[in-house]
Amino acid sequence: MKQAKTLNEKELRLVLASCSQRRHAQRDRMIILLSHWAGLRAKEIASIKISNILGPDKKINSEFMLSPHQTKGNKARRVFLSTRLQKELTTYLKWLKPIDCTASLFISQKDTAFSANTMCQLIIHIYQQAQLAGATSHTGRRSFITNLAAKGVSVRVLAELAAHSSISTTQRYIDINDQQLRAAVELN
Repeated sequence: MKQAKTLNEKELRLVLASCSQRRHAQRDRMIILLSHWAGLRAKEIASIKISNILGPDKKINSEFMLSPHQTKGNKARRVFLSTRLQKELTTYLKWLKPIDCTASLFISQKDTAFSANTMCQLIIHIYQQAQLAGATSHTGRRSFITNLAAKGVSVRVLAELAAHSSISTTQRYIDINDQQLRAAVELN
């Protein structure tokens, strides 16, 4: 089975620009960013409740837990949010007002929470609109892992961030490009 395309920064900017032209621009942008900047699966993005990401002080947490039913393999996992992702979520929640902490973070046009399948289809449609062939609902997750690996993050840390039980699974997510190969041989 062919793996999902990974995106570089330029391609991600293209997708985000395309999102800005969509009917649900803020929602779709946030979905793409959670995939690319937190490495979340479509199922996990669909299942996030506002209460997952907000602390008692009503500010975005730097990390949050997904319960077993929200994840693949029914294993609870901790999700870390970068400072820039926390800022994006803060902006999104301001747009979302009023905030019902028990509600899903993302609501479909039918005014219901997304199913995992519907979230996958939405993400694929976003990439298609941006004209990125080979991009799937797993593109953000693969790009997240690949980009961190290219920055020197150890595969053990990547496996933990991705909630993989095996490092070999994580290694299959990492794409290598010509620029990385050229840089590697220059180290010698």
